[in-house]
Amino acid sequence: MNQEKDSSIRRRGCSYQKGDFLPEESFKSWQNYTAALRQTPHRLIDRILTRSGDQAELDVKARSQTQMKKTLTWWDLMWFGMGAVIGAGIFVLTGLEARETAGPAVVLSYVVSGASALMSVFCYTEFAVEIPVAGGSFAYLRVELGDFVAFIAAGNILLEYVIGGAAVARSWTSYFATLCNHEPDDFRIVAHGLKEDYNHLDPIAVGVIVIICVIAVLSTKGSSRLNYIASFVHIIVILFIIVCGLINADTKNYRDFDPKGARGVFKASAVLFFAYVGFDAVSTMAEETKNPARDIPIGLVGSMVITTTLYCALAVTLCLMQYYKDIDINAPFSKAFEVVGWDWAKYVVAAGALKGMTSVLLVGAVGQARYLTHIARTHMMPPWFAIVDAKTGTPVNATVVMLMATAVIAFFTKLNILSNLLSISTLFIFMLVAVALLVRRYYVSGVTTDANRNKLIACLVTIIVSSCFTAGYWGLSEHGWIGYCITVPTWLGATICLWAFVPHARDPKLWGVPLVPWLPSTSIAINIFLLGSIDRDSFIRFAGWTCLLLGYYFLFGLHAAYDTAKEDEKQWNKVEQGKNGFENKLDDSES
Repeated sequence: MNQEKDSSIRRRGCSYQKGDFLPEESFKSWQNYTAALRQTPHRLIDRILTRSGDQAELDVKARSQTQMKKTLTWWDLMWFGMGAVIGAGIFVLTGLEARETAGPAVVLSYVVSGASALMSVFCYTEFAVEIPVAGGSFAYLRVELGDFVAFIAAGNILLEYVIGGAAVARSWTSYFATLCNHEPDDFRIVAHGLKEDYNHLDPIAVGVIVIICVIAVLSTKGSSRLNYIASFVHIIVILFIIVCGLINADTKNYRDFDPKGARGVFKASAVLFFAYVGFDAVSTMAEETKNPARDIPIGLVGSMVITTTLYCALAVTLCLMQYYKDIDINAPFSKAFEVVGWDWAKYVVAAGALKGMTSVLLVGAVGQARYLTHIARTHMMPPWFAIVDAKTGTPVNATVVMLMATAVIAFFTKLNILSNLLSISTLFIFMLVAVALLVRRYYVSGVTTDANRNKLIACLVTIIVSSCFTAGYWGLSEHGWIGYCITVPTWLGATICLWAFVPHARDPKLWGVPLVPWLPSTSIAINIFLLGSIDRDSFIRFAGWTCLLLGYYFLFGLHAAYDTAKEDEKQWNKVEQGKNGFENKLDDSES
């Protein structure tokens, strides 16, 4: 009894035991490791071609040693969804993109990015209902597109959360400064020896992240209750901004509605996709949801519809209150009320924005830890990150490590650097999830014929390539249109062929995305198109991060995942042999 008690204590908090890091056969000796490295090509091909199964993703939950508690309903998920999304994006980037890129047409940018996000929500929802695990899009991609693609996506998922949290934390400082009648840089330390975009050090952002970390590790239900309160106050403040802002509206401020035309709208839309980041965190809570088939669709889709409506109303209000060239880029709504003579209102706005950003940080902390937990269950990351605390029922190790990384980035990096890089990672992942949904519906091993499989591959490749050419043409040709006459009909033709000539191999058991293949195919096209509107430097940073991911994967992740998969196969074969042996004995006794 005492030994069991001691063992339980050792697994609390950020404890460590032998075997928590690289326990696989390939890392037990240098000889084993060098042998594994020599087998890298063979193992890579195996991991690229091998797909997980729905049940396999559910079974790996046992590697966390303690199950997460099922405490959440659709009501919790809807508030988590709004809490995850409504934050720094709307309160900071709206002003930045209206002033620098789109003008008052920023509302159209929100419509475009909102439509793209809603399509992605539908794709996520079907997966979350069918595979209710903490891994979110990592688990979905692993089932449909294999380990290798899932790992690349996983690295970008983690980057998305770290960067998103850092951006929100720095914006928290900006609105806190407004609340205190100061400029944001009054609370930051300027380090002249560092590069310009990394030399405004933000200790307040780090302090906020530490507080969020403590709350997130204590209880998921407790985090949900705190999110209720913060999100409810936040919604009240948003309604206050819309109503009181429209009272001070001046239609003359809309006289130059789209100063940079469609290009400005789509360029802003790519950046403003940041404002919708976070809803995927709700899908990671499927494992803690009481009734996933009912609660997840209502929670995810409901929160996204409400969020998009509020975003558009806020964008219209801001640009009616103040001429777009005069909008403040640090705290646009607070300053807009100050300009129209409602000085007292800026404090209400700043306080509401702080509560909203606090919700975003909290839900992000909960979601990112669950992603890392499930990735570690597959041993692509050390299994130490998969441990769930026996008392709190939360993944403490994953939460603390992810928020430490977030705090470091938030301390150094400016918002404009963070928002562009975040949008790339997010759009890339959402595109992959839409592809995975099409694979799920149209391909089942042993059911789909070779001919239909080849048709599916041809259609998917054509959809993706034509979308890439559309995005590339948009980026390179400012006034041309001939290219679209080729790329858009090609995309349309591939989608029609998929719809007409490839039969469904699987239908959803509980809840399914409507309008397949049209909705996921459109999601792929829009996400890739928005990627074409992001600046070159952000793609360079994205490529650098991807190279780091590949380096880790080839040296460690590939071999750990390969060993774990083969060990699972052995265990499964033993179970099957034991089952068959028992059935044979039973048949003999009956005869």
